[in-house]
Amino acid sequence: MVSLEDIKLPPHNLEAEKWALCGVLLENEIVYVYDGLSLNAEDFYQKEHKDIYAAMQSLWSARKTIDVVTLADQLGKDGVLDSLGWADYLYELSTFLLSVSSCAEYAKIVKEKAVLRGILKVSQNVIGDVYEQRDTPDILETIEKRIFDLTQMKVGDSLHHIKDILSQRIEEYMDVVDNPEKAEAKKILSHYNGIDDMLGWFKSGELIILAARPSMGKTAFAINVLTNIAVKQKKSVAIFSLEMGSEQIVDRILSTIAEVPMYKITKGNLDSEDFSKIGEAIEVLGESNIYIDDKWSANITMLRSKLRRLKIEKWALDMVVIDYLQLMHGTNFAWNRVQEISEISRNLKELARELEVPIMALSQLSRAVEQRIDKKPQLSDLRESGAIEQDADSVLMLHREDYYDPDTDRKGATDVCIRKNRNGAVGEVELHFQANIMKFMDVHTDSDNTY
Repeated sequence: MVSLEDIKLPPHNLEAEKWALCGVLLENEIVYVYDGLSLNAEDFYQKEHKDIYAAMQSLWSARKTIDVVTLADQLGKDGVLDSLGWADYLYELSTFLLSVSSCAEYAKIVKEKAVLRGILKVSQNVIGDVYEQRDTPDILETIEKRIFDLTQMKVGDSLHHIKDILSQRIEEYMDVVDNPEKAEAKKILSHYNGIDDMLGWFKSGELIILAARPSMGKTAFAINVLTNIAVKQKKSVAIFSLEMGSEQIVDRILSTIAEVPMYKITKGNLDSEDFSKIGEAIEVLGESNIYIDDKWSANITMLRSKLRRLKIEKWALDMVVIDYLQLMHGTNFAWNRVQEISEISRNLKELARELEVPIMALSQLSRAVEQRIDKKPQLSDLRESGAIEQDADSVLMLHREDYYDPDTDRKGATDVCIRKNRNGAVGEVELHFQANIMKFMDVHTDSDNTY
């Protein structure tokens, strides 16, 4: 049984901290191992050890040798050397080990103790929240957020000096040059050439708005993009639908991949050739990571909870689609729809940044489009809130001429109007929509539209 004497101090292991620090003095490259464990200066319990590891990281970032002399010099620059008893403590540290073979284990102990201290702090905060008698949903949301942060090892200050960011970016740039295939693997692509040329790719933390009038094919387009990412890039994707059931979504995906007309699937009017194609499509989809949720509450809090849980349990989440934004409800402003939509779009953007994934939210357009001679949608046509435009990193709008003019010679032509692109140019990309199989395809290119 744990006695009161045992819990006076937070969890820590000073010996493991000393041995982990000594490992760096013996072999500087052990920092690579520590980086892999996400070890930070704040993970050390003793202040002197925090200062020493912070100085080691500064030297490592500057590509300088880390030894007692250079470390003492750096600590002097940081203004903390006096608290260590000059260089005596550093020389003492350097004599703890003869080999670095077990340093990874020592670093893990340091990290684990830091996590335990974080859990203790979260628990104390939870107790405080309960005694303050705040609203129960708010308390549960706060608890979940704190626990999620712990699982993501988000420790330390959110304020970073530019030199630290530059150092990290230089390493990333060098990695891109040395390993271009790794950089390509990280990109989340729509697999439509014109769109990817303009947007670059869907980046983590981005909010992408896909908007159109009803029956333009925005759900079909979103499912096409999601399927491309999951099947062609082997990424993990999720779709949350408030408008369609999971069976309908799966039918659409099967129709697109198997190229079996949707009406044949829904009516069950399938021949042996169709069954063969669907069987091959099922085999392809069985190897993909597509998660579908059609039972979730329209509340942003429930969405946040499910996505956090998905990322923690599956250890991967690369793209999220929400179908669609106007069917969601916020936590406030229920009496004012404009403010409610503003809150939802802001929360989706914050969620994308927290989870470090791109989120594509589908949105309706106002009827103002249909009152104009030129039916192509503009940013001002976004329904109910200018905040959607403000929060979005990119806004894609679909326009099909044959929807308004059945006699047009541009049958199936779909203009993807990129009306906002925070990281690049705006413009229009033409795709062809094959309505019977719910599939958008590149035109005027040699791209492969098969799976």
